[in-house]
Amino acid sequence: MHFAQYYLDCLSQASYLIGDETTGRAVLVDPRRDTDAYVRDAEAAGLRIELVVETHIHADFLSGHLELARATGATVCFGEAAETGFPIRRLRDGERILLGEDDGDGVTLTVLATPGHTLESICLVIREHPDDEVPFGVLTGDTLFVGDVGRPDLLSAAGHSPQDMAARLHHSLHTKLLALPDATRVFPAHGAGSACGRSLSTETSSTIGDQRRLNYALQPMPEADFVRLVTAGQPATPGYFAHDAALNRDGHPLLEPGPPAALTLDEALAARDRQGAALLDCRPLTAYTRAHLAGSFHTSLDTRFAEYTGSVLAPGTPIILLADPGAEQEARLRLARIGYDYVLGHLPDPAAVLERCPALIRHSHRIRYEELVGEQGWVSGEPSGGGALGGGGPVEEKPAGEEAGGEELGGSEVSGEVLGGVELADCEPGGREACGGEADCDEPGRGEPVGRGAAGRGAGGSWPAGVQLIDVRNPAEYEAGALPGARNIPLAGLRHRLGELDPDRPVVLYCRSGNRSVIAAALLEAHGFGDVCDVVGGYEAVAAAAA
Repeated sequence: MHFAQYYLDCLSQASYLIGDETTGRAVLVDPRRDTDAYVRDAEAAGLRIELVVETHIHADFLSGHLELARATGATVCFGEAAETGFPIRRLRDGERILLGEDDGDGVTLTVLATPGHTLESICLVIREHPDDEVPFGVLTGDTLFVGDVGRPDLLSAAGHSPQDMAARLHHSLHTKLLALPDATRVFPAHGAGSACGRSLSTETSSTIGDQRRLNYALQPMPEADFVRLVTAGQPATPGYFAHDAALNRDGHPLLEPGPPAALTLDEALAARDRQGAALLDCRPLTAYTRAHLAGSFHTSLDTRFAEYTGSVLAPGTPIILLADPGAEQEARLRLARIGYDYVLGHLPDPAAVLERCPALIRHSHRIRYEELVGEQGWVSGEPSGGGALGGGGPVEEKPAGEEAGGEELGGSEVSGEVLGGVELADCEPGGREACGGEADCDEPGRGEPVGRGAAGRGAGGSWPAGVQLIDVRNPAEYEAGALPGARNIPLAGLRHRLGELDPDRPVVLYCRSGNRSVIAAALLEAHGFGDVCDVVGGYEAVAAAAA
C-alpha cells in the first residue's frame, strides 16, 4: 500500500493519497486546489489517481476536486447526501472501494456515512487487505479531529439546527468511529489553527484508542450533555466560509497558474479609486507598522494569511498585492486556495515605492503594554474570567461578538523591539510617534506623540471617556481574561460590525500577542477610522506585567 499525508500548515489542512502498488490504482482524498504535487508523486510511485473523494463539502478552503479531475480524468466522489452542481459518484454507507486485484485482494476503502459536521460527511476506513481485523487507519474528515470533534453549526448544514446536527454527530462518533479497534490510526482533515473545530491538537494523526481516552468530546456522557458541549463556544466562521462552501458545492473556475501582473503606483491607485480594489500589504508586521501606503489592508504571509484576508476582505474584492519582492506569487496562490482569484496585480518592491512617495506614507499608532498598565493601574491586578484583569472602570459595555477563526501565529512583540526605527523602550509619553516617523516630520499621520490620540492620557491619568477599547480575540480567550471595559469583537466578525463603532472616537485594539490587532487596526483605518492604535504584545504582555 502507498499512503501519503499532505499537510498544509497555512490552512491546517490535510489531504491523502492512497494507492495499491500492485495494480497502480489510487484515490486522492480532500485535495487542495493546487494539485501538481499529488500528480507528480502519484506518477513517481507508478499510481493512477482514479477517484477524488471529498469527505464533505468544505467551507474553509476551495477544494481541488475539479482541478484534479481535469488533470487525471478521475471521477469526483461525495457522500450519498451531497447535492452538487456537477456530476459526481455518490458513495453509500458501507460501500467498498477496491484498489487491489479483481479477485478482491489488496487495498480496500470502506465508506462510513458520518453526518453531523455536515449532512454528507463521510469517513474512509483503510485496510491493506479486505479481511484485516484491525484497519490500517481511518480518514475522519471533519467528523473527528485529534483532540476535538467537528463543529455542528456550519452553513453547509443550513436548515438543520446545531443541536440537531450535534445529535447526528454523537450518533456517528459512537456507532461508527468508536466501533473501530483502538489500534486504528486516525487521520483527520484538519489540525490546530483551523476554524473547523475548537481545540484541535497540533498532532496530525492519532489512534481511536487515544482519542477514546483523551478527547474531551468522546468521554462518557449522555447525548444531551454532548450536544450542549459541542454547540457552545464555537469560533465565528471567517467571512469567506459561505463563499467557499458554495463554490465547492456548485463548481468553480479552474485554477490558472501564473504570477500576478506588475503594476505602477499610479495604476494601483487608479484601480483602488475606480474599481474599489483593496491594497493588500502582505509584508511582515514590523515592515507594515513602520511604513505603509495610506488606506492599505494588512495580513502578513508569515501568519494565517489566506484566512485573515478572508476575514477582512469580502469575496470578489479586486486585490492588489504589496509583497516583498519574489513573494507575490506565493500570496496569489494562497489566496486562490480560498477562492480569492480576483488579483489585479502587484506593486513591485513596495518599500522602494514608499521611500519615493513620503506623502502617501502612514505609520501604525501603537502603545506599549507598560504604558497601558500604567494608565489604568492594572499592574497589581490578577487575570480573571468574564472580561476582567484586576480593577478599572468600563469603557463601553456591549454584547460580546463571535469568535475569530483559527489560532494566531507569530511571536509576541516585546519591549525593546525596534518598530519603525524607534526603540520602544525609548518612547517617552509626550514624545515621538510610537512606531516610525522623525520628530521633525510634518507628513500626515507622522510624528504624533505617544501621549496623544487613542494612546493618550486623559485628566488624572485615565483613559478619555470616549475611547472604544476592543478585544479582537476569540470569545473563549476573552472569557478567560480580558482588560477591564473591553468589548469583544473578534477579528473574523469585525468587518461585518464596523457600524457598531464610532469612526470619530478613538479606538484601542488588542489581541493575544499583537498580530490580529494590527490586522484589525488596518481594517479600521482603511474604512475611514482616523484615531486607531493597538497594544504591542497584546493581552499576553499586559497579563504578564500584571502577574
